[in-house]
Amino acid sequence: MLLHNLTFFCILIILVQSHQEEKDLFPKLNLRSKTLPDVQAQAASDVISRILPPDRALQFKVSVDSDIGPAELTSYKFSSDGKTVHITGTSGVAVVWGFHHYLKHYCDCHISWQGRQLNLPTSFPVVDPEVFITSPNKVRYYQNVCTVSYSFAFWNWTRWEKHIDWMALNGINLPLAFTAQESIWEKVYLKLGFTQQDLDVHFGGPAFLAWTRMGNINGWGGPLPSQWHYYQLDLQHRILNRMRSLGMIPVLPAFAGHVPNAITRLFPNASVTRLRNWGHFSDPYCCTYLLDSQDPLFKKIGTAFVEAMIDEYNGTDHVYNGDLFNEMTPSSSDPNYLSAASRGVYDAIVSADPKGVWLMQAWLFTKGTFWTQEAIKAFLGGVPEGKLILLDLQAESQPVYNRSHSFFGQPFIWCMLHNFGGNSGMYGMLEAVNQGPFDAMEYSGSSMIGTGLTPEGINQNYIMYDFMTDLMWRTESVDIQKWITNYALRRYGSHSAPAAQALLLLAKSVYNCTDAHENHCKAVVVQRPQEQMSQNIWYSVSDVTESWQLMLQAVEDIQASSLFRYDIVDVTRQVLQDVAYSFYNELIDGYQANNSTAVKTYGDKLLDLLLDMDAILLSHEDWLLGRWLLAAKLLASNAKDQKLYEFNARNQITLWGPNGEILDYGNKQWGGLLKSYYYDRWKLYIDTLLICIETQQKLNQTAFNEESLEQGRAWTKDTTIYPTLPTGDSIKISRQLFNKYERYFKATTQMFNQEISLRNSKETKYELLISNHK
Repeated sequence: MLLHNLTFFCILIILVQSHQEEKDLFPKLNLRSKTLPDVQAQAASDVISRILPPDRALQFKVSVDSDIGPAELTSYKFSSDGKTVHITGTSGVAVVWGFHHYLKHYCDCHISWQGRQLNLPTSFPVVDPEVFITSPNKVRYYQNVCTVSYSFAFWNWTRWEKHIDWMALNGINLPLAFTAQESIWEKVYLKLGFTQQDLDVHFGGPAFLAWTRMGNINGWGGPLPSQWHYYQLDLQHRILNRMRSLGMIPVLPAFAGHVPNAITRLFPNASVTRLRNWGHFSDPYCCTYLLDSQDPLFKKIGTAFVEAMIDEYNGTDHVYNGDLFNEMTPSSSDPNYLSAASRGVYDAIVSADPKGVWLMQAWLFTKGTFWTQEAIKAFLGGVPEGKLILLDLQAESQPVYNRSHSFFGQPFIWCMLHNFGGNSGMYGMLEAVNQGPFDAMEYSGSSMIGTGLTPEGINQNYIMYDFMTDLMWRTESVDIQKWITNYALRRYGSHSAPAAQALLLLAKSVYNCTDAHENHCKAVVVQRPQEQMSQNIWYSVSDVTESWQLMLQAVEDIQASSLFRYDIVDVTRQVLQDVAYSFYNELIDGYQANNSTAVKTYGDKLLDLLLDMDAILLSHEDWLLGRWLLAAKLLASNAKDQKLYEFNARNQITLWGPNGEILDYGNKQWGGLLKSYYYDRWKLYIDTLLICIETQQKLNQTAFNEESLEQGRAWTKDTTIYPTLPTGDSIKISRQLFNKYERYFKATTQMFNQEISLRNSKETKYELLISNHK
């Protein structure tokens, strides 16, 4: 078996680099597992047994030895004589990371969210001398506080177990562990005198907990049934036990000051501020109360919460996440106030856990004009240096470290956010991700301690996550073209020149955004129709359509691969999404010209396309609305709870609020959803346009919005059952759709190119104006 990515020279370089001692900038950070080495080794061995067939799993011999590499870093080494593979790591995670490295780079295997490609060679490749690798940083962090709602909201232990295995395979040693915190809060608040009714209007529903936790809204989607608390608490125990057994450091929640509205009744003298409206929500869901961190009650509540968690979870790993002022402007810009605010959170943590470290998202520093360097410095200065870890949450496009003097000395983690709302569209910033972490390491006075993944939602664009996690053990950027070619081989299990070329075209187009577009899918098919709509455009549509054609050419080589079928559904969906935009523009042109024939023609084309998109999505199990809804319902113990959970699941991906407050933010392109929700909304719009032309009236957008809102409300309350098993052959359907829509590719490409040219022209004029002004 040839080594595809590591020549002997590369191995030698890694050996030299990995044994270099790195200065420990923050020796007091408590980021070490307390789990015994033998327990971690067994946990790692169990992961291997869950992934490989029993006879092949037995060929791996593993051990944990924290002394094989530099202190505070993660090291693993492996060797193979062809019959047995020996792996030693500094932790259970390190062992599993080394195991995955061997599978990927020596056996050409692939393990992703969508499935596994494990075509193992008859004899394992020989590795002699052994390979020794040390991570360049302490930490590999994972999760956004929103991921728990957009993706994990209705997971059971089976899903969590598989996902924790995935974390270990990719070296994640600092994962968020937010499950069941409402159960702990309930215990704390009831002891303080709050009533169950107070809490029922405070906690959000299962699909909206992320935003009630951050103090953005109160109670939407609730109240939480008592059974929810019992189930989630049991689930959290399992999650923590598994994470800890592998040597991970689970990050528990902390108190950031967000309190039930009833605090004004129970503690009338408490110093609280009612925050502004968030997300267009109105009473009773806005506006939340924030307890002043200098009020003695703050420390009392924060300490009680951490103590309750430590008691419930048999100890702690000393790292806690809490986010102040998330998408909320502080009530004062006084440096003393900002320092006191952060100090209050930290003091409440260490009052219960003297070894506690506070971790927070630096997302607040990326929005608005409030957070000047002086404000950031004051806020961060309220916590002792090294006791506050910042997540530079969207560092691939909006880094904060380089405009805050490396967070003024506080340790930070360079993170790739990548995705908003768990949307489905293809997107990536390969070049930025390939260079960004290494630039941050070399930044003057850098306080970087790790890298992380912080998507709002997962199960999309896996190529970006495989790329980012593969960089986490490296000390320098990679050749992207070579990496993509090897990725194609690993993902599909055999060589296919057309498939590799297809991925290379995607890598230089949709996966190489360089103009700061964010991955928030605003495709017209999943947005509420109106007369002026735009679609995110940063790539050559012709590259994507050509990649689709190449994928179809690769069918003979790799059609048996389920991962290939997933990807062909994805690229088909992406191209149809773009063609839909050209149909929409023709539709609007027809309406503005009072041409009912054009409106009817292109309206029918658009509606037909939505049904075609639905058909291709229904052909693969990972693109089904029914699975999301079924997962929600299966967590319920009775019909009432089932109805609540299903409503939560439906509302989050559509209206996102009682009145469409955050409409379409969490949109998904799922089989069943296109046909039942988006199709009906577009049909209503097209019919309305035709009536306007017939009656010679201008479209009343406000009236349409209200009518479509009522339509959406009805859908969120519906209980229609959608397929949970795929129907149709993905490749056959994709080929049919390619032949059907190929005639529109040229016009779609021209339209996109014109819009890109127009936008670039406007940007150039703006830059010229700024230059002249200066």
